[in-house]
Amino acid sequence: MKRNLAGLMRKVARKVSEVDTDKGLMATMAAGIEAAKARHRYQPTPTWSEGEPLRLLLAGYTGSRNTGADVRVEAMIRQFRHLFGDDHLELSILTNDPLLTRGYFRTVEQLELPKIFPRFIVQAVHEHHGVIACEGSMFKSKFANALSTMMVGALGTAAAEDKLSIAYGGEAGGMDRTLEALVGRYCADAVVIARNANSVRVLGDLGIRAEQGTDTAWTFEPAEDAVGERILREQGWDGEQDVLVVCPINAFWWPVRPDLQKGVLHAISGAHERDHYASVYFHTGGPEVDRKQAAYIAQLADGVRRFTEGRDVFVAAVGMEQLDRSACQALVDTLGGGAVIVSDEHDMYAMVSAIRQARWMVSSRYHAIVTSMPAGVLSIGVTMDERIPNLMADRGQPELALRVDDPALGQKMAHALDQVDADPAGTQRGIEQCVVDSIERMGWMGARLVQLVRAKHPTFPFRDGLGDVDRPWDHLPPLSPDLASLVARHRSAS
Repeated sequence: MKRNLAGLMRKVARKVSEVDTDKGLMATMAAGIEAAKARHRYQPTPTWSEGEPLRLLLAGYTGSRNTGADVRVEAMIRQFRHLFGDDHLELSILTNDPLLTRGYFRTVEQLELPKIFPRFIVQAVHEHHGVIACEGSMFKSKFANALSTMMVGALGTAAAEDKLSIAYGGEAGGMDRTLEALVGRYCADAVVIARNANSVRVLGDLGIRAEQGTDTAWTFEPAEDAVGERILREQGWDGEQDVLVVCPINAFWWPVRPDLQKGVLHAISGAHERDHYASVYFHTGGPEVDRKQAAYIAQLADGVRRFTEGRDVFVAAVGMEQLDRSACQALVDTLGGGAVIVSDEHDMYAMVSAIRQARWMVSSRYHAIVTSMPAGVLSIGVTMDERIPNLMADRGQPELALRVDDPALGQKMAHALDQVDADPAGTQRGIEQCVVDSIERMGWMGARLVQLVRAKHPTFPFRDGLGDVDRPWDHLPPLSPDLASLVARHRSAS
């Protein structure tokens, strides 16, 4: 019996290994878009009518306790509610797990996204008046082609049904050729507002006319400082020590790919459990991945030791996504002690409050840097892709972006921390100017969004004065007192 079962497993595995599941998913999504286009041609989709709320679908990567993905959407929703008004807007958002987004995104209906999603996406878009793609890593193969495929599917289906199809503040980077072809074909009729100039160039090479905006997390409002202070005290902070936050990741187990062969073996025998992400999706794994990750953690630890020698510093390893827990624990184990704070135990409001108590930050998480910048945290980045270098370039501090695979990372990290600590005022000037410029750019994005909706639905009841891109500050929700003070100070100085 066991021999027969083993033989059956090998036979099934050989069959499914012949299937390129990423390409199959893209082909299925493309077929869904084409079907939506054909249906719309012969049976046009009902559009928004005056007097009813505008129903918009937000397509992104929420529901995984990825703090960055969640905070940018939360800030986006606040802006949309400010622009459209609660009486005239109905928002829905895709979530991987409603339990992990419980209590998030007030007034927004949460729709659970199935792991195999093309049919669901087409139907969900059909039931809305438009789509706003809201994930930061929007058009990239680094993390998962499936994520980009889902957003292309939502944007492409909306465009096929002549609806609002808007990508809002996303990044474009390296893509597989098949994904490039999918993006080029089905996002050509979408309006793409990218979050930096480099993304505009990447999309331009695919024939997509993108406009430059920014990320959307700049106006996120965390819990009060007392919440972050309490979290740190529970981990052993004395309330007086300067805090160094380090945000490590599993830097080498990307991309996540669907793998039917592993999926079959995992379902039958539990094989590949360590690399299993969900359903038929698996992280990149193997001895070489383990070796690189161990070297990265060792270098981070070396940098921490070099920098903290002779200083009274409290070190906290912070996991901005629940997947980061193993990396945080490995770092603390290597250091021989330290706090571990991870988003599987704290919501996004508490997480950002906690990291804003730091004096210094070393982060491989883009949004840890973004959300700490309004508090003036002295941050450097350790990156595996183009997102953090793009951000540091926007700050005018490109030298503060280091590489996860640099064999001298520890030494360079300590040097960078020494550098920013020696001139904190100079570093903070660059940080603050970037924050203010980005918030103004986010206001411009809001004005542009009003223009796009008004062009599609001229009678939508926007307030008078909205839609003027020369008045970006009118298109932002109320800023927190600290953020408003920062903006006022820099605007008056200029």
